[in-house]
Amino acid sequence: MAELLLRGTELGAIDAVLFDKDGTLSISEPQLLTLAEARVFLCLEQVSVERRDPLKDLLQRAYGLKSDAICPAGITAVASRDHNLIATATAFVQVGVGWPEALALSEQVFAEADAVDARRTADSPLPTSSTTEGLFLWLEQLQVVGVRCAVISNDDMAGIEHFLGAHGLRGYFSGLWSAEHRPRKPDPAAVHGLCAEMGVDVSRCALIGDANSDLRMAVAAGIPHPLALGYTAAWRTTPPLAEPHPLVHAWSELSVRPSFP
Repeated sequence: MAELLLRGTELGAIDAVLFDKDGTLSISEPQLLTLAEARVFLCLEQVSVERRDPLKDLLQRAYGLKSDAICPAGITAVASRDHNLIATATAFVQVGVGWPEALALSEQVFAEADAVDARRTADSPLPTSSTTEGLFLWLEQLQVVGVRCAVISNDDMAGIEHFLGAHGLRGYFSGLWSAEHRPRKPDPAAVHGLCAEMGVDVSRCALIGDANSDLRMAVAAGIPHPLALGYTAAWRTTPPLAEPHPLVHAWSELSVRPSFP
């Protein structure tokens, strides 16, 4: 049992912290940008020349692609792989491809892009800079006072395990909830499922994420409002997080101290 503090202000008692992965534990924007651009390139190869410009525009807007950045509230940053796939198929349909063909093309494109995705390639380990600054010290603090940690993410289990393993983080996390679990986030029942697996009370958990969907999910699940925290430091563009949720701009702003019943 511990007390969570943000910039010295008490937020509440916690037994566990649930972390989003991309944009919270991980500075994933460079990899997501590369992946989204690869998907766009591969999609354009599947259509005739006259369809390429309108398809490119549709895909870039759907993916939240800007010149050298990803919109932190867009589907590439927030949504699951299958939601991104459906959005891609919908873009194909809007330039005149039939729905069955659009789904098949999207599956093909995603498989080809996944094959070169640096987040998943076993012989291309992630650079250490892709963990958010100060993360290890923060996880060590939590471990010292006995606060358990978990990942709740719309990545699949392979992506989560690869990230944690590549950075030596697996030992800090006693729970994982992925896009393959049911229900998945942002359903509040995903929080309930993860907490049940860990044997912790939802009301004694904090959740830290970089999207409004994370924060709404946390509060709807029963996490006290001050313990649903928005993390802002992993994107070139600051995520548009709703106030008055507490906002964390660096892990060093958080601290914990033991508390006793």
